[in-house]
Amino acid sequence: MSEKNLSPEKQRKDALKKQREIAKWEKEKTRPRRRTYLLYMVLIICLVYITDEIASQICVQMKTEIAGDLFARFGDSSLSKLGTLELLSYPCIAISLFYKTLSDRYGRRLFLVVNTFGMALGMTLIFLSGNIPLYIMGYCVISFFVPHDMQVVYIMETAPAKHRAKIYSLVRAVATLGAMLIPLLRRIFMTDQTQWRMVFFVPAVIGLVASFLALVLARETDAFIDSRLKYLRMSEEEIQAEKERKEVRNAQGGFFAALKFAMHHKQLRWLYILMAFHNLGFIITMNYQPMLSYGYAGHLVSSGGAATLDDALNAVVSGNGAVTQALFLFAVGSAVFQFVVGFISDKLGRKPAGAIMAALTLTTLLAFTFGAKLAWNPYLVGFLTGACVGSFWSVGDINVMMMSESSPTNLRSSIASSAYVIQAIGTVVCMAILLPTLGALGNAVISTVALCISAPGILIGLLLVLTKTHETKGTDLDTVTGCEWD
Repeated sequence: MSEKNLSPEKQRKDALKKQREIAKWEKEKTRPRRRTYLLYMVLIICLVYITDEIASQICVQMKTEIAGDLFARFGDSSLSKLGTLELLSYPCIAISLFYKTLSDRYGRRLFLVVNTFGMALGMTLIFLSGNIPLYIMGYCVISFFVPHDMQVVYIMETAPAKHRAKIYSLVRAVATLGAMLIPLLRRIFMTDQTQWRMVFFVPAVIGLVASFLALVLARETDAFIDSRLKYLRMSEEEIQAEKERKEVRNAQGGFFAALKFAMHHKQLRWLYILMAFHNLGFIITMNYQPMLSYGYAGHLVSSGGAATLDDALNAVVSGNGAVTQALFLFAVGSAVFQFVVGFISDKLGRKPAGAIMAALTLTTLLAFTFGAKLAWNPYLVGFLTGACVGSFWSVGDINVMMMSESSPTNLRSSIASSAYVIQAIGTVVCMAILLPTLGALGNAVISTVALCISAPGILIGLLLVLTKTHETKGTDLDTVTGCEWD
């Protein structure tokens, strides 16, 4: 409804509400920023990112144990049943995509705090779980809050443009190293496989501390404040004029507005498509621990080191077993490759960085898969596994960065959120093939299935980034309109 069609009383209330919000953001912008603000903001973001990284990885790194405990009655199809029930989290992820777009209206800081607290809450529920329903509830809570990566938006809108990728890579690498806490806690608490819940307790406490620090110390990003103030100060005539010129589809974000904008934008459209193909590799990130477990266990049985596969699994996933050893170096391998990519990106550009990391994903995928089956040194295999997963996520990070650097500020967060709809196509294909296959053939075939699904998708994504996208290095996020690469 046009403002002129509103009653005088409604117009007065709306004007007063707008003035209060303008005053709020002007006050926020004038808050003193000490010289050390960027430093302690990076430290807070590191802590938030560590929480995010652990929340993202912990259910995967405990997958064999969770399946073997909560789903023991399903026997050799326990991973299939666990994966099937975890699909219940997908509606939560879908709803969260609409939730994330609210940060384009209400600010980044609020959602940085809420998301971090939510991840901590999910891990707490799993720690308390003694049955399948409570575990799935905690898993769904984590799944709702993990995808938003508000800490990434913070870095994009706070760090100096010439150091943006390096700072991001540094923070991401520190967060990845923080995930070494998981195998450390495995070693401390898992004298028995049934003690897997204790591994969730310490990360939950870290998440609660991180959310509190973000609430107390973080300030809103200037990029958001400037964008919001510009919108609030526009007259009704100016808003209508912009709508008529179709320069702004939705001045303050929105899922469908962002999706429509991206589908009519050549650069963003191809980035969406290549992300869908690349995300066929998502199957690795969700199953590398079972791939390691069954790889080492299978070799142990074939070499005569264990009588049955169950006995072999108990040996390799124990606190001092090969899988726990491998997971220590997993974090190192992942951190190294996620750290290096920022320097490659700032030096050579986003496209070369994306292509290099995709090629490394394929190479290390083959290496760690066959390394586990051949019982290579667990620390080496763990490093290669981390390198594979780290390279995979680095490609995704480069794609998100290219989307951010191709999007106007008012739609940036919404466009990144809407990309998950397209990206989810790869995930759906993975699950549609993997789960029935494991149910029919058993857990032991997981490495073969994962390799056959992921490798072609990653290769196609590599070719698309080289042939269908434009370089975005050096983009000024405050002035980008989205037309530069249309």
